[in-house]
Amino acid sequence: MPASAQPSHEAGQTPASVPSFLILGRIARPHGVRGEINVQIVTAYPERISDLEQVYIGRDPYDASGATAFTLSGVRRHRGAVLIRLEGITTREDAERYRDQFLMVALDNAVPLEEGEYYLFEIIGAVVVTDQGETLGRVSDVLETGANDVFVVTGGTRGEVLIPDIPEVVQDIDLEQKRITITPLPGLLPD
Repeated sequence: MPASAQPSHEAGQTPASVPSFLILGRIARPHGVRGEINVQIVTAYPERISDLEQVYIGRDPYDASGATAFTLSGVRRHRGAVLIRLEGITTREDAERYRDQFLMVALDNAVPLEEGEYYLFEIIGAVVVTDQGETLGRVSDVLETGANDVFVVTGGTRGEVLIPDIPEVVQDIDLEQKRITITPLPGLLPD
């Protein structure tokens, strides 16, 4: 089960790249005139945001030099979004400068994951094999559908294969070996 939504490697990153930050949400717009920011949350654990002391704003989770650090001074829910206050952002104009950027936490400051949980970036590049030993290729992307994630597998003889991350299909995810073992349902794999 993934712990946090992440763009896979959109900004020209290779599958082996490790981001500097985990994305918590996307800054939608300022809220009010005192610098509050409306954030569309993408993390699976939004309740953990209020426990953070420091967050970052930037355009690319892989680029530490392009992110700005802020001390989190307030978090509240409002109409399905989260409103945050950051020290140093005190006006609507200040907040407007960060529109459409990501609210992030440093990877080394992220909340530890539970047993069996993983970050989506850790799946990118994993070899996918069937329980019968057929290699299908490597995970090149992860689609977040809402119901379950879908691993996009490319580079194998069957072409692009979409693997739903559901217990009936995904039998084992070995992050150390970068290997995912599946049991394909009838009709899942192209001929």
